[in-house]
Amino acid sequence: MTDNERLIAAASAAPEIIGPDLSDEAELPVSLNEGSIAAGSIEDIPAEDEGEEDDVQTDSSGGDHFSFIIGQDRAGERIDKVISDCMPGQSRSYIKKLIKDGNVVLTGSGSDKGVKPSTAVAGGEQVSVFLPVQMLPHILPEDIPLDILYEDEDVLVVNKPKDMVVHPAAGHYSGTLVNAVLFHCKGSLSGINGVLRPGIVHRIDKDTTGSIIVCKNDASHRSIAQQLAEHSIVRRYRAIVLGNIRDDELTIDQPIGRDPSDRKKMAVRPDGKKAVTHVRVLERFGTYTYVECRLETGRTHQIRVHMAWCRHPLLGDTVYGSRKKSPYTTYGQCLHARTLGFVHPVSGQYIETEAPLPEYFEKILRNLRSDNMK
Repeated sequence: MTDNERLIAAASAAPEIIGPDLSDEAELPVSLNEGSIAAGSIEDIPAEDEGEEDDVQTDSSGGDHFSFIIGQDRAGERIDKVISDCMPGQSRSYIKKLIKDGNVVLTGSGSDKGVKPSTAVAGGEQVSVFLPVQMLPHILPEDIPLDILYEDEDVLVVNKPKDMVVHPAAGHYSGTLVNAVLFHCKGSLSGINGVLRPGIVHRIDKDTTGSIIVCKNDASHRSIAQQLAEHSIVRRYRAIVLGNIRDDELTIDQPIGRDPSDRKKMAVRPDGKKAVTHVRVLERFGTYTYVECRLETGRTHQIRVHMAWCRHPLLGDTVYGSRKKSPYTTYGQCLHARTLGFVHPVSGQYIETEAPLPEYFEKILRNLRSDNMK
């Protein structure tokens, strides 16, 4: 059965539901609810799938929240200053009001502490911040050019460039894909995922390029979310990995969960969530291999974790792979979401888009081919 036939059959057979049950997906980083900032260094979780996650809901309160661990280098600083550094562009008075209204919890090494704006941190505590809907930062439309692969009145498929965050989060309230699509769509986006993630039904990491779908209305959002929950959407990535993969094809079926020793990372672990990646070798270059990775599931950093687990980490991935300087300029992991296929939420037709490889990726392939011929 072709991808087209399989997807249409799945969509036709599926029961009519309001969206997938994601009650067990509380740790998805596409929500702001899990360690997306490490205060001190103030950086994103080192990037998605690859960082891709199939996330479609926000909490019922309509607000948002995030948590982080305070770096030891911030010991002695005021808690309002630490949080302020995580939310650039927000005034100190905004942060103080969050704290005074009881929206900040500081968890130490044994007991929760009462928090005042002037509370000095010791370093190592966990900070949890809740943003009530009435206090969420105002996300503005921004005239940022988009590489559009497909668009109609229901959905938009964009080829995301490197160094662009998909949706606003602590530390990134401007320059995101959401800012760009708000401008492009004139605010006509689904609202299921709240005011910080309008139209967003899945995501890819800041340093991963390629296809991402945006939903323009709630009905489309529910349909795409259902397809993601059923793992029926076609997602094929291109990657360059270290080492020579001997088999032409392999399937990695290993569960993924939070790394117990580093909450900013994911790891293969027996109590993790089911994760399946199908790998096909495209070209071999001796010490590097060019591969296609097809996702059956969508877990945080899935491709990166799985390839590192089988001892073939992605070129340029300093989080799950080698920290040694690469001979090639990668600007992060060498990973591109090339193909995205789905059943259109209204017409029922199969739509498939292909995002061309970015120039940096093409240049590395040219260099590898040239070096391999020497």
